[in-house]
Amino acid sequence: MKLISWNVNGLRACVGKGFLDAFAEFGADAVCLQETKLQQGQIDLNLEGYQQYWNYAEKKGYSGTACFTRQQPLNVRLGIGKEEHSHEGRAITLEFPQLYLVNLYVPNAQEGLARIDYRMQWEDDLRAYVQALDAEKPVVICGDFNVAAEEIDLKNPKSNRDNAGFSDQERDCFRRLLAAGFADSFRRLYPDRTGAYSWWSYRFKARQNNAGWRIDYFLVSERLMPHVKDSFILPQVMGSDHCPVGLELDI
Repeated sequence: MKLISWNVNGLRACVGKGFLDAFAEFGADAVCLQETKLQQGQIDLNLEGYQQYWNYAEKKGYSGTACFTRQQPLNVRLGIGKEEHSHEGRAITLEFPQLYLVNLYVPNAQEGLARIDYRMQWEDDLRAYVQALDAEKPVVICGDFNVAAEEIDLKNPKSNRDNAGFSDQERDCFRRLLAAGFADSFRRLYPDRTGAYSWWSYRFKARQNNAGWRIDYFLVSERLMPHVKDSFILPQVMGSDHCPVGLELDI
């Protein structure tokens, strides 16, 4: 099973930058998108062989997630089970016979950590949600988590300390999620790999200089790790300020 996750930072714009060609090259069983920035009916994608599931934000041109899958899921859930988190289109869960696939666009804490209190509530509710899923069957969680977990996961950790995406609060929440029974599949396979990033600022030629952050992940239930064939990053794929990340499971 091959899975891809990609924050497209506006799907309509990404389609104009080669999204469909990239999608075809993925050859994935499921593709999960974040930050689609769409309302229902604003795009018509012809993805032959894939079923499409969308979660739209109420605010126009903001947030949003989508999942495209070859295999029909047993069930589809939008959100993470809490009404207060149901307005921004940030989560889709697909249930398959073998596992749950959870696609997330985690809220950004924003400049000056202006939204950190909401982010912390989201984190607590997310952790409870995926733990409940994990009690039923293994879980794969993918998406833009808006946090670089450790210093190895961003180019300039010292100058970004306490900035959104690298605050102690966000990093602690990520570690607590892992401690709840989940593995960061990429870092588990490649514990010492440096320069492995999935997001680059549009400023200061950051991507050209590979001054990036790894904030897009595939987390898996610990009991799935023996089935992980590879967890990878595709920095050569353009079209967004994020690049796709992927997971291959032998299941």
